[in-house]
Formats: sequence, structure tokens, C-alpha cells
Amino acid sequence: MGVRMRAVHQLAFGGPGEMCVTEVECPEPVATEVLVRVEAAGVNPVDAKFRAGVAPWGALPFIPGWDVSGVVEAVAPGVTRFAPGDEVYGLVHFPWRGGGYAEYVTAPPRHLAHKPASLTHAEAAALAAGHDGLPGACASSFVLG
Repeated sequence: MGVRMRAVHQLAFGGPGEMCVTEVECPEPVATEVLVRVEAAGVNPVDAKFRAGVAPWGALPFIPGWDVSGVVEAVAPGVTRFAPGDEVYGLVHFPWRGGGYAEYVTAPPRHLAHKPASLTHAEAAALAAGHDGLPGACASSFVLG
């Protein structure tokens, strides 16, 4: 058994009551991915649609969340854009598996950018969905803890 982490699990489609914090295996980056320790995750309108099952994309249970900000913990072979210790933010795996509502998430480097030093992690996570020119796209952010 590998390293464990806390994550928000979506158990069924519906309201927020269908989610719970549970302990799961920590993901490991595959070739050309990075492992990010999530410091904050953004919550935006599309999260509610996926949670309700309006736009289901996978089998239950799953770990929702795409908008994240955190610190690179590890890089797989082939990654040159980031190094452990780099602060990053981005929209990971959208619209597929997500996984951002957890202590750790893996992602390809192209889904991430260096976090501006002038922003907190909560602010950067709230901006992640808005990077495509949709001001106010992200309603809020949270820290799992």
C-alpha cells in the first residue's frame, strides 16, 4: 500500500451532501506529469453541474475539482518546465478526471503555469478557470483542512 491522502469523494450525483472527505491513495505522476501538493482548489459553476450529473463524465465515485494552486512535489522523467518546490496553478484534466479536491493531484505540465508571487494560493485557484477570458468564472476557492 502506498502513501495515503485526504480527498473529497463524489459518491453519487446530486447536491453537496453527496460528497465526503475520505482517505485514498496518493497519485503518482506518470511519464511527463508532475505531482502537485494542492494548497487551494477553486469552486466554479461547472463543478456544480458535474456534481449534479448534468454533465457526467465518468464513473462514481470520483474526486472532483479542476482549478488548483499548489507546490510541485515531484516531476516525472521528461518534465523540464517545473521542478520540485515551484508554486503553480492551473486547470487540470478539464473536462475529464479532475482530482483537484485532494491534498495531491497529478497533471501534465501544459495544464499548469507558475503562480505569480503577488497572489495567494487561494487567489490563484480562484483564477484558474478564468484564464480563458471569462471574468468571474470562479465563484470561490477553498483549502482542504
